[in-house]
Amino acid sequence: MTAEARPGKVRERTCIGCRKRDSPSGLLRMTVSGGLVLPDPAHRAPGRGAHLHPATACLDLAERRKAFPRAFRVHGALDVSAVRAQVEQYATTSAATRPPATTVATT
Repeated sequence: MTAEARPGKVRERTCIGCRKRDSPSGLLRMTVSGGLVLPDPAHRAPGRGAHLHPATACLDLAERRKAFPRAFRVHGALDVSAVRAQVEQYATTSAATRPPATTVATT
């Protein structure tokens, strides 16, 4: 059954960093393979997934809280370097496409 077949159902996921809920399109999905956390921007990889806002603040918070092993239900530390590279790439591209902030002069 697709989302279109359930008009009253709103799809939401929780960020493992800040624990705020958002739509899946606003979050980066990740999977784990061999102790390495891999980004899944297409939301198609098999296996258990976890979601994170593509912001370094959420990534740092998730690492500090040790949320990755808990979210993927694995023991031990996981390598999140691929996710960090994806988040940093997203931050630089979104900053480049974001319109400049306007300032209001007060007199």
